[in-house]
Amino acid sequence: MEKTIRVLAIGALSLAATAVYGADDTSQAASPSQTPPEANAAPQRDAGPKTPAALADGTDIAAINGDTVVKKTLANGLQIVVVPDHLAPVATTMLTYKVGSREADTAFPGTAHALEHMMFRGTKDLSAAQIAAIGAALGGQVNAFTTNDATSYYFTMPSQFADVALRLHAERMKGILASKADWKQERGAIEQEVNAAMSSPIQVAIKRMRAQLYTDTPYSHDALGTRESFDKTTAKRLQSFYDTWYTPSNATLVVTGDVEPDAIVDKARTLFGDIQSHDVPKRAPVEPEKLDAKTIRMPTDAGYGYAILGFRAPGTREVAANATSEVLAKVLNNPRGPLYTEMVASGKSLAAQFGTLPAAEAGLGVSYVVFPKGADADGLVKQMRGILKGIAKDGISADQIAAAKRSLITEDVAERDSIHGLAMRWSSAVAVNGLASPAQSLAAIKNVSADDVNAMLKHVIQPDQSVLAVLTPEGSGAPKSGGGFGGAESFSPENVDDVSLPDWAAKPLSEIIAPEQSIKPVDTRLDNGLRLITVPSDSVHAVHVYGHIRNTPDLQQPENKTGVDDVLAQMLEYGTTKHDRKAYQAALDAIGASATAGTDFSLTVLPEHFATGLSLLAENELLPALPKAAFKPIQQRAAATTAGLIASPDFKSSQALARGLFPKDDPSLRHATPESITGLSHDDVTAYYKRVFRPDMTTLVVVGNVDPADVKTAVKKRFGDWHAPDDTAEVDLPPVAPNKSSRHHVPDDAQTQDTVHLAETLGLTTTDGDYRALKMANQVLTGGTFASRLYRQLRVERGLVYYVSSGFNTSRTRTRLVFRYGSDPDKVDEAERLIRRALVQMAKTPISDTELHRAQAGLIRQIPLNEASASAIGYGLLSRVELDQPLDTPYRAARVYKNLDAEAIQAAVKKWIRPDDLVRVVQGPAPE
Repeated sequence: MEKTIRVLAIGALSLAATAVYGADDTSQAASPSQTPPEANAAPQRDAGPKTPAALADGTDIAAINGDTVVKKTLANGLQIVVVPDHLAPVATTMLTYKVGSREADTAFPGTAHALEHMMFRGTKDLSAAQIAAIGAALGGQVNAFTTNDATSYYFTMPSQFADVALRLHAERMKGILASKADWKQERGAIEQEVNAAMSSPIQVAIKRMRAQLYTDTPYSHDALGTRESFDKTTAKRLQSFYDTWYTPSNATLVVTGDVEPDAIVDKARTLFGDIQSHDVPKRAPVEPEKLDAKTIRMPTDAGYGYAILGFRAPGTREVAANATSEVLAKVLNNPRGPLYTEMVASGKSLAAQFGTLPAAEAGLGVSYVVFPKGADADGLVKQMRGILKGIAKDGISADQIAAAKRSLITEDVAERDSIHGLAMRWSSAVAVNGLASPAQSLAAIKNVSADDVNAMLKHVIQPDQSVLAVLTPEGSGAPKSGGGFGGAESFSPENVDDVSLPDWAAKPLSEIIAPEQSIKPVDTRLDNGLRLITVPSDSVHAVHVYGHIRNTPDLQQPENKTGVDDVLAQMLEYGTTKHDRKAYQAALDAIGASATAGTDFSLTVLPEHFATGLSLLAENELLPALPKAAFKPIQQRAAATTAGLIASPDFKSSQALARGLFPKDDPSLRHATPESITGLSHDDVTAYYKRVFRPDMTTLVVVGNVDPADVKTAVKKRFGDWHAPDDTAEVDLPPVAPNKSSRHHVPDDAQTQDTVHLAETLGLTTTDGDYRALKMANQVLTGGTFASRLYRQLRVERGLVYYVSSGFNTSRTRTRLVFRYGSDPDKVDEAERLIRRALVQMAKTPISDTELHRAQAGLIRQIPLNEASASAIGYGLLSRVELDQPLDTPYRAARVYKNLDAEAIQAAVKKWIRPDDLVRVVQGPAPE
């Protein structure tokens, strides 16, 4: 738990602080049970010259860092960048407008964000329903996000539909319909989003910190906006903002993936070339005055606290300075350094990090610690300041700079192993930062000197240059539980309206072809039982290793020793029997590799260092030091953190849901307590390690431009002598009977909006014949986002929620159906009623032909996305092993989806789903 807590804490701060807001921030990649394939791969084009060369029509071709790139600027000023990548038959089209929250009036800070939402509300020739239906039929990811400096809209989908996505971008560039009625509906959804964000104390703290650091500048507010400003915003204002800033000369189109560049450029010229451009207003400069720093103190219900030092950081357009900032952060975050050693390894805090939350002209730097409830936050801040001051006094060495650079170079290479990530990378470089390519940023990193880094550190650690925010853990009261839902309701059947599509979308989207697997996993086992899956690909630049040891702490921990897995997870960070903690990290630094250990473990390394990196990974998994000296500090910290966590609303909500779903003696209800952790011994930790870490329960996936035979030889050399115990590991929880309905409220003083879970156990698993039919039903309910039933009914038509999601939580022995939504307290009951009604309707009436086709298209066409990045490939294969499925399960599922009819889906819903038995857990204010 501790290691997970620390990662979640860091992730929460990073996510909150980036201030990226989207039309559908809840959209997710395809689930692991629906992985990738198909399409006629576009032919490889020649790498082109090593320096840019202009063609007769003004198109540039360049080979930059191994990426073959074609760039073209149309006569109307639209920039086009095409980066082919044949990792999977997938493409991302990302259209970025160079306008964000900085261009918004200070009285209306969320204008850019609101307009982003309205771009999904329709155009002169396309209704909102048509835009949603096309997005759902594409079967990929359809989303948008707004930052301080830009607003980006993207589609990630099978590459044969790139033309359809480009047409959608072009239609919205020609004009939108921002009517009073549409804005009134969308305002309800965006205000729900504001409530969700402002329910996060970290989000509020970062917002207040930004306002202090950049008072009276365009960066004084983030992109989110406020409920008060949206109440005053009008459709006319949004239309005016669009007319001012949304023009071809103020936009960049980036297309990445399995595409033919010349064809993309020709299509873009046809679709966008006749759209007229106009000049945009001059932007106000970001010129902050002298800082008047004030301490921000707030409560948090997270179960652990934060002490955050915020300071002004260079903007990403200051390429050299931003590179220096990146190197500085990498040096300070190194586990060998004093920040980690004195604050985390010592047991005083859960995490200590230093980093920058970027913006084009001025970033927000943060240095922070995460601490358990009851810790001396002010003392930790004082210590953190002292450590940074000491580092600045002693100076950062050239060796530390070199290690940081090696790590950043590996990260840069690894980031290219994702088709969507490539689009993000190029859009950020070209559209936001005005660079020719991302290679300029990497070149700047390579040129950073120790003097540059030391000078920057001396500047940022000055107390009068920073703002302090302290978030102290506090409780919110005891949960309350009650009876179940009041009984069945009767509703007249109704289907979501069918939507006719224009020919340019209807024709290419009409035929659904079940894909064939494009990757070729090589599956083998070592003599000791370890399963090795190698995925060779010449489109992958780094080597990525993903490992998983099947385990279930609820079953494998002795009943009186819960929490031993948490303590073990932390102790794995303390080196090996061959290298102590610092020496182990130094060995990773020497090759620029990153690695994690545990029951889930990983390695990212450049190909030339694969053998060395694999050796280090195996060393940490097979020969952990588990030093006695580290046990007591870790144990004390784990006990203190657990005390805070079990008092937190998040934990109480998860426990309330579990108690509603499972029998009172179910193993899944067990959890660590301060008492169980303080009762542990070092021998308990080592015994648990020996019991759980075993090769016969381990799967290793290696993705890269590698030879499977060479990989097997390397893995056998490092892992072949690992032996399993004689006993059999029991890791599958027993099946459970169907639950009964119950209701629970968990107070959370930090939240102004409620987070609601509705869930029930289902008596089937993935091997049951009806499982795919239920997946189709779920796709109809929420899988098509804005085209789905629940999105339309709850968000688009009524503005009851900002998001609603649903899905199956599945293991080899259990399946849960879970709905989740965020809603104001006075809208919780109505949203729940509509969800229950939708389930009743699906059991009474078959879905329409249009819904059936859309669900089939969505589920089948999203399969290639799970082969569109190295991480999606690796974790997708591991998830199939965990569920004991064939490695080609997604493609088998596609054939089932293709042949399912509406009656089969209706019958499965009627047989398995029980609307009256849903368990409801509401976290936040009491529903009204």
